[in-house]
Amino acid sequence: MSDWAGHTLRAKEWFEALRDQICAAFESIEREAGSDASFQYTPWTREEEGNEDPGGGVQGLMKGKVFEKVGVNVSTVRGTFSPQFADQVNGASVEHPGFTATGISLVAHMHNPHVPAVHMNTRFLTTQAAWFGGGADLNPPIPYEEDTEAFHASMRAACMAHNPTYYERYKKWADDYFYIPHREVHRGVGGIFYDHLECVDDPSFDRNFAFTQDVGKAFLDIYPKLVRERMNSKFDDADVARQLEYRGRYAEFNLVYDRGTIFGLKTGGNIDAILMSLPPRATWS
Repeated sequence: MSDWAGHTLRAKEWFEALRDQICAAFESIEREAGSDASFQYTPWTREEEGNEDPGGGVQGLMKGKVFEKVGVNVSTVRGTFSPQFADQVNGASVEHPGFTATGISLVAHMHNPHVPAVHMNTRFLTTQAAWFGGGADLNPPIPYEEDTEAFHASMRAACMAHNPTYYERYKKWADDYFYIPHREVHRGVGGIFYDHLECVDDPSFDRNFAFTQDVGKAFLDIYPKLVRERMNSKFDDADVARQLEYRGRYAEFNLVYDRGTIFGLKTGGNIDAILMSLPPRATWS
């Protein structure tokens, strides 16, 4: 077992608890809309030749009246990177390819084009190094300035409680990361993105874990409010067309550039869970 095994367990338990809180909040919104939709949970086990304890996860998926498709996945996996991939991961190498990873990943695509889609992911990884990463970003097909401001204010507050430099740094990182070079457009209206928040001892783990927890809590606080604000808005065919075209851009980013998608595919993750981020419908003109 890794020296970080106990820390990985603490992070895993938090990600699972956050999953339960988020899913309950989203199901509550469905009830308010007169829907009985609920999350369906599918456990999966990772396979790796010669690995007796490769881990796995649970895919949570709901299709309802408000949430056209929302996935909330948690996973905890361990194993070795391929020689071709090991040198691309912080703290790993061909000589030291071992890793553990635990995290939560969420993507919501909404029926109403006025309700913003959203992505949130936080994770803890260990190789020869140990670190937290993640963030949350808002992806409205039809942006509203007040929604963008509210979402960023929530992320800013989570950052400022830990380090006065975090928000501007991680906002810029999100702006740079969630960009589609071949389209020369951003995927959405941003949020925060951070990675390699290094843990070298118990105090640094505790600090970075507390920050990561606050990012999850901030998401849980602000996003349901934005959904409730817009979910009864009237929309027409032109709004839907705009939504579907935007979703095409979202799919392009996730399939070509997204680190989480690449990591999952390179480490033998569950294909359905990895690709749950893709929208249920999209168009390309």
